[in-house]
Amino acid sequence: MTRYVLANWKSHKTLSEAEAWLEKFSQLYLPHPEVEVILAPPALYLLALRQKLQKYKIAHMTLAAQDLSPFPLGAYTGAIAAEMLRNRVAFALLGHSERRRYFHETDQDVANKVSEAQSANIRPIVCVDLPYARSQVAALYDGLGDLLIGYGPVEAMGIGIPQSPAKTRAAIEGIQQVAPGTPVLYGGSVNKDNAGDYLRIAGVAGLMVGTASLDPEEFALICKTASLI
Repeated sequence: MTRYVLANWKSHKTLSEAEAWLEKFSQLYLPHPEVEVILAPPALYLLALRQKLQKYKIAHMTLAAQDLSPFPLGAYTGAIAAEMLRNRVAFALLGHSERRRYFHETDQDVANKVSEAQSANIRPIVCVDLPYARSQVAALYDGLGDLLIGYGPVEAMGIGIPQSPAKTRAAIEGIQQVAPGTPVLYGGSVNKDNAGDYLRIAGVAGLMVGTASLDPEEFALICKTASLI
């Protein structure tokens, strides 16, 4: 069973800091064939970090876009179309609660992004939260094929207080009822101390790591934990 561990840097790090992080991580982490490490840096750094990944030859590590446009190539000023990211990223993080909250993205916007990503051979990681998971997943019904679902409870985002494993287990079960067979990742104040607790929950296929992923040493430890469970 593949475990997914995603580092979502959000709007953090300069390019030099990002490159230094990747160099350090390559020295710390021993790749495991059943752990897929996914790095989602700011979009401006994708090309440079792709070149660094090739240089360091870190097996089973890929890049993800933090977002992409709901529109195809065309007259959409400032938008990054999925086709522009083809062969540059393997995944795209879509519908994150911060995108929904601050940029007012709707379920239909996310569904359009999923469609665009899949048309460019980019695997979507679609973020949902209870109690809206059913409607958020229902909007994707025709595109549930090859995607991952990221469960990120808003109340646990970036505040250092993760959701209890028991509550997470119940939420994962609810998501699996509307998206059976789809891998589900947990995200919400994940760190090296609690990563194992979440990975042991039935139905959790991996982790989305925010703040803790900014430290290459801590993120390497989280990835190591995933390889041991």
